[in-house]
Amino acid sequence: MPKNKKGEGFHSAAGLIRYFDSEDDKALKVNPWLVVALCIAVSVLVLTLGALAPT
Repeated sequence: MPKNKKGEGFHSAAGLIRYFDSEDDKALKVNPWLVVALCIAVSVLVLTLGALAPT
């Protein structure tokens, strides 16, 4: 009986494809903490502007 190849079978048939197997060297690499910090900064900015200039 032939062995199933990695990524084949039920998951690939259901459309659940693993895109993280190969990473691109040219891709932008961002520290996750930078993303968290930017989200917090934007949230504080929006809340501050909303409090200072309500519509």
